Amino acid sequence: LSSSVFCYFSSFTWTVLFGFNLTAESVVPAFLFATLSYMVILFCNLTLILTIVLNKSLHQPMHLILLNLPINDLIGSSALFPQLIKEILTNSRRIQYSACVAQAFFIHVYAAGTVFHLSAMAYDRFLAICYPLQYNTVMTNAHIMKLIALVWSSSLVLIGVLFILLLRLNNCRSEMSNPYCDNPNLLSLVCGDTTINNIYGLFISALSQAVANGIVFYTYLRVLIACFRSKQSDTRAKALQTCATHLVVFLLLECLGLFTIISHRLQNISPHLRRFMGLSTLIFPPTLNPIIYGLKTKEIREKILQFF
Repeated sequence: LSSSVFCYFSSFTWTVLFGFNLTAESVVPAFLFATLSYMVILFCNLTLILTIVLNKSLHQPMHLILLNLPINDLIGSSALFPQLIKEILTNSRRIQYSACVAQAFFIHVYAAGTVFHLSAMAYDRFLAICYPLQYNTVMTNAHIMKLIALVWSSSLVLIGVLFILLLRLNNCRSEMSNPYCDNPNLLSLVCGDTTINNIYGLFISALSQAVANGIVFYTYLRVLIACFRSKQSDTRAKALQTCATHLVVFLLLECLGLFTIISHRLQNISPHLRRFMGLSTLIFPPTLNPIIYGLKTKEIREKILQFF
């Protein structure tokens, strides 16, 4: 028992080696790209958060649910970029195993949280457009708090169990193929049997995708039907434009996420393509979400313009 406990805690003192190299010519462009990307993500998401928090007129169900999306985006980007920028500046490919696990945990919470938050927002738009008379009765403050709590708790519990299963295993390797930590790369360090981890990982991936896609496509299909039945052409055009934009962003996130999940299970996928798609999942959605879901909303856009 004492030896197993020692092995468990000593694994956290391991140093993990990232599987990427930068040439001397690429250090400055990589640093500028990573820094500017992180600054844009911080600026857009913090602006959206402060706009909603500081304006009481925006304390409505739709905006209160939306508030959680930039918070979730900041969790994912802040888990990635500071460590990535440090690696680029110091030309270091090493990270403590405990820090690697923490980074992977928050990146997975961000990934699961994004699809769940977008599903909650689609549900809110569905009620607002298809059942406008019952909307205020259904979307009470208590109902909103329960919905937000359900989204966050689902993400934390599902990902928490994933990493509890990971931490029970012993490592015998120390080099990963990605420039950041995630569950598949951490499992590649393990020498023991990872069948349970793989089954659970596939299960939560399939569950989250089925729930998110089912809710989003069902709600937006109902919204589109309601729009086509509407006799007001202006309302119909606005709703169609909003739905189309939201669906494009959601499909982009889904394509990037699914490719990243599948690529770890295919040996013939280029590691450079896998790294690019994985980083894209952590760069493009946090940049696009506050613009598409925030700035394109008239009330939020007006408040931001007044502030500046």
